[in-house]
Amino acid sequence: MRVVFAGTPEAAVPSLDAVAASSHELGGVVTRPDAPSGRGRRLEPSPVRRRAEELGVPVLTPARVKDPDFLDALRDLAPHACPVVAYGNLIPPDALAIPRLGWVNLHFSLLPAWRGAAPVQHALMAGDEVTGASTFVIERGLDTGPVLGVMTETIRPTDTAGDLLERLSVAGAGLLVATLDGLEAGELVPRPQPSEGVSLAPKIEVDDARILWQRPALAIDRLVRGCTPAPGAWTTFRGERLKVAPVGVASVDELPSPESLTPG
Repeated sequence: MRVVFAGTPEAAVPSLDAVAASSHELGGVVTRPDAPSGRGRRLEPSPVRRRAEELGVPVLTPARVKDPDFLDALRDLAPHACPVVAYGNLIPPDALAIPRLGWVNLHFSLLPAWRGAAPVQHALMAGDEVTGASTFVIERGLDTGPVLGVMTETIRPTDTAGDLLERLSVAGAGLLVATLDGLEAGELVPRPQPSEGVSLAPKIEVDDARILWQRPALAIDRLVRGCTPAPGAWTTFRGERLKVAPVGVASVDELPSPESLTPG
């Protein structure tokens, strides 16, 4: 089966590698345009673009997915399906109609939980004990399409968003390829998402990552881990903004006695 892969960040690279190593023909890759990065704000290619070029796969970097030139280029690649991992753009109807078997998204949650841009962060911040990944057929709604496959992953007490996303990106790559295999064989029946259990996971903004010290210690711990490595939990001290790294939650029995503390 001929496929065109769409993705952008580092978390999409394991899936790109898995698709490239599978029995499917990787005809091309779609990723976001080069973007400013670092202190010098130099234009840098996305991790997916860098890896695709190493693999020798044609790369498309449309500024707008609905651009007629991009749609023509995608039609020329003639994909049967388009696997997607964290591409970063909504797919318009004209593009959705091109592959016969549709656009298949790997989303890092157990849908319909945590639809949106930051499912891993929100799962940690909510204190979920289990999460996972889902493959589904993209439609016009945001992460609302029928589900094709799922896998589960236990959330560890010390997981940061970076830790959890790294595990999900590797395990999810296998799920994505298995989904493509099942589509090609005609063995998968898409299952509509239930109306119960829907939750949203919008992008975490900098203000969302501010620590409010009046909150319970457990909630602060979850916030810090959910915002690590990005955007990074923070607080202020004497007018200075400080970034807070993951720590632990101490029990009352573990606190030192006041007389053992040195002033200052």
